[in-house]
Amino acid sequence: MPTVAFPRPLVAIVAFAALITACSKEEAKPQPQQRPAPDVVVQTVAPRDIPFTPTFVAQTESSQQVNIVARVSGFLDKIAYQEGDFVKEGQLLFQLDPKPFQAQLEAARGELQAQQARFTTSQANLGRVKPLAQENALSQADLDKAQGEFDSAKAAVFAAQAKVKEAELNLGYATIRSPVSGLASRALQRQGAFVNATSDSANLTYVAAIDPIWVNFSVSQTQAARTRELIQTKQIVAPRNQAYVVELLLSDGTPYPHQGKINFADPSFSQDTGSFLVRAVLPNPNTVLRPGMFVTAIVKGSIRPNAIVVPQLAVQQGSNGHLVYVVKDDGTVEVRPVIVGEYVGEKDIVIVSGLIAGDRVVVEGVLKVVPGQPVKVAETRQQPSPVSATPAAPASAAPTASPATAPSEAPATAPSAAPTAVPRSATPALSPESPRGVPASAATDKGVGPGSYGPTKRGETLTGIAMQVKPANASLEQTIVGIFHANPDAFTTDPHRLRTGVMLRIPASDELAAVDRAAAAEELRRATELWRAGHVSPAR
Repeated sequence: MPTVAFPRPLVAIVAFAALITACSKEEAKPQPQQRPAPDVVVQTVAPRDIPFTPTFVAQTESSQQVNIVARVSGFLDKIAYQEGDFVKEGQLLFQLDPKPFQAQLEAARGELQAQQARFTTSQANLGRVKPLAQENALSQADLDKAQGEFDSAKAAVFAAQAKVKEAELNLGYATIRSPVSGLASRALQRQGAFVNATSDSANLTYVAAIDPIWVNFSVSQTQAARTRELIQTKQIVAPRNQAYVVELLLSDGTPYPHQGKINFADPSFSQDTGSFLVRAVLPNPNTVLRPGMFVTAIVKGSIRPNAIVVPQLAVQQGSNGHLVYVVKDDGTVEVRPVIVGEYVGEKDIVIVSGLIAGDRVVVEGVLKVVPGQPVKVAETRQQPSPVSATPAAPASAAPTASPATAPSEAPATAPSAAPTAVPRSATPALSPESPRGVPASAATDKGVGPGSYGPTKRGETLTGIAMQVKPANASLEQTIVGIFHANPDAFTTDPHRLRTGVMLRIPASDELAAVDRAAAAEELRRATELWRAGHVSPAR
């Protein structure tokens, strides 16, 4: 079979490596006219109930953030807290110079005493004048004058008492304490500075309560309408009394240990974004969450009844959408267009339409089949038990990405697959005794870590290798692209062939996770289509 020349870029090589054995061009032999039926692994479709758990980009917010503002003007004598530390309600934060306020209080108290003395005199005078006026010993004018002096003195006492209270308040305002328990920010004014209560210098700091903490995320108009439609058509069953549970994934993919509930949903859509705000409240006893953090919110509680779930690697991207390969009763393969839904776990995806119960879907050996040609079913897998794991957040729902993708929209699926694919949970830790192992120090129960891999053997593919060394925080697409970047010389001039006997360098997990997941999936899809155009007879 003539070799099709492909460009050197990473994309084509990575996808083609999953399909072609590592023999050199000189070792390649012409294929026979009649290809033997390839061995494939199929899975029989069996509908089952699964959780429907849409994910959203979310941001944490303090449940009670209070700006600390000076109510009186004065010189800042003391900053009494450690900036950035946790403070308790009532704890001293700032102390203004109290001496001017103490002097004002003493003056107010003196004025009060003077007015009280005047009141006492006027009261006694009225007591003498009143009986004399009743006996006509004094005129009515004298009585009115005595009554007016009494009333005036009484009012003056009230005014003096108010000034005393005002002076006491001002003296109290010179001592600034935290109104809530939470994290205190940095001080905006330094010790010795003059704080003017009527200017911006009155802003001293803020205290943010973080237990409990709020988590805000936005639901677009499209998402809301689509979810409402799914509920009305019984494709989704909402929880009773709308009792949704919210779980979080931190920016590194670590699950947050506490669950929360939705306590607010904005009744109107934003005119700027076309979405409405939803807020959840979660406990935060260990202060793991801080205000302003980006997280992934997973809304649990809904059920997708009688859902059809297949492995992600069984779904291909065609020119007109997604498709799968189904083995018919006569042993031949047909292309079945499908509409995909949300991801389920780390390996599966929901098929919204296109498959029915009893269909046999090719889940391994996808890239070896030719539509309309017979295949040999090497293994038939049973549908796994009902899913209880949290669906993985798609790349568009990662905390660093743009607004969340609607959970009902079809996600992009990487078309790459390998007959030797190993599930992550079953990936063995390679040992130094293995001719293609990595150092023992790099092997863990979570997969093979960074290090050396090799020497590569004839028949090995890059996708098969990536399956074995993929870290938990990176997808298969990211791993394939990352390994190729680190080993560009591991391929022959025929860019879809992996050299034999070479040592591959496996990058660190963080380096692999940094590869753009969506871009990698799209590149692999296009590369696979390019390879099929040159090596597989058209059947679409």
